[in-house]
Amino acid sequence: MKYSTDLIKRILLTEKGMRLSEEQNKYLFRVAKDANKVEIKRAVEELFNVRVMAVNTMSRKGKKKRQRTAHAGETSAWKRAVVTLNAEDSINLI
Repeated sequence: MKYSTDLIKRILLTEKGMRLSEEQNKYLFRVAKDANKVEIKRAVEELFNVRVMAVNTMSRKGKKKRQRTAHAGETSAWKRAVVTLNAEDSINLI
């Protein structure tokens, strides 16, 4: 069994995320890579006591990074979830 706190890593506070939360009642979360939409919905409802209408997910590739040496690397890949809440619900971000 997966715990809600293991699935939801953190809320993403970005310009796009703030605009979506104000205009469309959508919130961005960084989630575990192996989490599916049903698990994300259950976790958000349990953690924030809201009603979730829809969940959209996308896997983000790691970016290539290079330091001053010849060794190149990548940042880690991660998964983002866009969660749409019921019109009457909201999450207090502050």
